[in-house]
Formats: sequence, C-alpha cells, structure tokens
Amino acid sequence: MLFFNSLKDPQFLFLLIIPFGISLWYFFKNKSISNNINFSNINRDNYTKTLKESLRHLPFILKIISSILLILALARPQSTTKWEESKTEGIDIILAIDISSSMNEQDLKPNRLESAKEVAKEFVKKRKSDRIGIVLFAGESFTQCPLISDYNILNTFLEDISIGSKMGINDGTAIGKGLSVAINRVRKTESKSKVIILLTDGVNTTGISPIDAAMIAKENDIKIYTIGVGSKIYNPYGDKLIDEALLQEIAELNNGIYNRATDNNSLKQIYNEIDKLEKTETKIKRYNVMSEEFHLLAYLSFFLILISFILKFTYLKQII
Repeated sequence: MLFFNSLKDPQFLFLLIIPFGISLWYFFKNKSISNNINFSNINRDNYTKTLKESLRHLPFILKIISSILLILALARPQSTTKWEESKTEGIDIILAIDISSSMNEQDLKPNRLESAKEVAKEFVKKRKSDRIGIVLFAGESFTQCPLISDYNILNTFLEDISIGSKMGINDGTAIGKGLSVAINRVRKTESKSKVIILLTDGVNTTGISPIDAAMIAKENDIKIYTIGVGSKIYNPYGDKLIDEALLQEIAELNNGIYNRATDNNSLKQIYNEIDKLEKTETKIKRYNVMSEEFHLLAYLSFFLILISFILKFTYLKQII
C-alpha cells in the first residue's frame, strides 16, 4: 500500500533539496539554450514540434521523480493499522417476584404486581450482554423463565405473569422457597457475577427459612438485592405486612441492599439504582501494528529510472 501516516527516518527528507536544485538548474539551462536559437529562417507560427522533440525532457523528468521517490523510500514511510477487541462479561441475574394475592393491592398503580412487571421490563431494556431469568413464588415457587439473553422472549414471560392463584399455585409467601429456586438457577453457572433481585410485599409464611437460603447464596458468592413493596408495614390489627428486618438481613448477608418501594416512582428508582450498581464489565484491547511502506516507492523509483535510460538510449537517442 502506498498510503502512510508516519516516517521512521524523516531526516532524509532534507535530501529533496537536491532534485529540486537540479530541476531549477535544468530549467534555466534549457531556457538559455532556447533563447540563443536563431529562428531567422523559420516561421515560428508554422513550426510544429515532432513527438520526439516533445518528449526530449521526459527522461530527465522521470529521473527527478525517481530520485524523489527514492528519498521518500529512504525516509521509511510507515502505516499504522489500529483495531480494538472488546470482550463483555455479562452478569447472571434472577428476578425473584412475589405473586401472592396481596400483590393485587392498588397502593401502586394499577396494582403492585403490574407495577413490578413494568419496572422489570424497563430494567431489562437497560441491560447489555447479561443473562436474565425469572423465578416466581407465592405458597410455592417455580422458574418462569431460565437464564436467557434474548430479552424479547424474556419480556414475553414477564407479560405472562399473574397472581399465583391464576397460575395454579397455592397462595402464601414462601420467600425462602423463592430464594432457593433462584439460587439453584445461578449457583452453577460460569458467570463471575451472579445477582438475585428479590421483590416481595409480605412476610415468610411457609417453606424453608429465608436466612438458611441466604446463607447458601453467600457460600456461592451470589449477591442479593431485596425490595419490600407496599405503602404500609402493619395492618390495622398490628400484624406485620412486610418483614423489613428479614429483607435487610438477607441483603446484608449477601453484599446487597434493601430498599422499600411505597409507590411506582420509588420502585422505578430502586431498579435504576441496582442497574447502576450492577454494570457489565467490558474489557477492550487496543492493537497498533506498524507496516513498512517503502518497498513500493523503491520499486517504482527503480522502474522510472529504467524507463528513463531505455528512452534515452533508444527512441530519444538522436535528440538528447
């Protein structure tokens, strides 16, 4: 390739003064000779040069161009090829969502579950290169969607979520079971970062201990964020509606954060904060490869000087 963007030995460019000086000398020399020619017996207007006469300066011009190319070759022009390789290491994320009957409450609009679904969809849109799955729990727990990177399919599964009784499972709030199923979905994956986002509006009423499940998550380096949903913590009878202490402990055990969502905006803000905290890691390697480009210049210089000598000693021999 003839194009280049740097010179290894630019000091050789000072030699360009030589062909420039020789060109000036040749120009003034031939101008002087032309002025001394006697045209008294020749009608200048009717005089037409032959092809050979028109080409008489060509060998010299080729030599000058050849010398310029040779000097450029001595300056060692180089081209730089640059490219980048990026490797994105995604996160494995499980959205563990409570679908007990209380998620029908309308302190979030249109209700807690629908609000959670919409915010989850917005969260998914912002993720890049992650695998995301869905685990649902009420009185029991099951995997709604395994870890996948096709977010269109994931959104379809999110859309299909409804209250547990409509999905054929018993009512209740089995936080421990929900955590256990979520942990099983991610603990054996090869991802360096594994996250569970647990959303619930109640207290654990059945199944295994949530703290026991949280300890298993800790042993497997799984981070857990917990979200308590609902505007009230206690009902009029003094019964606890959201076990904030439990959710706080689960999050602290697993390097996560507990947040409470009392309305749609606060729930959205919580997911936005988690999105900022859990960024995928992109490693970029930059490569610069220098290529010597003097070869073509040197070959072209040799070719032009060869043509110059051929013309001088053959076709233009009689007039030079």
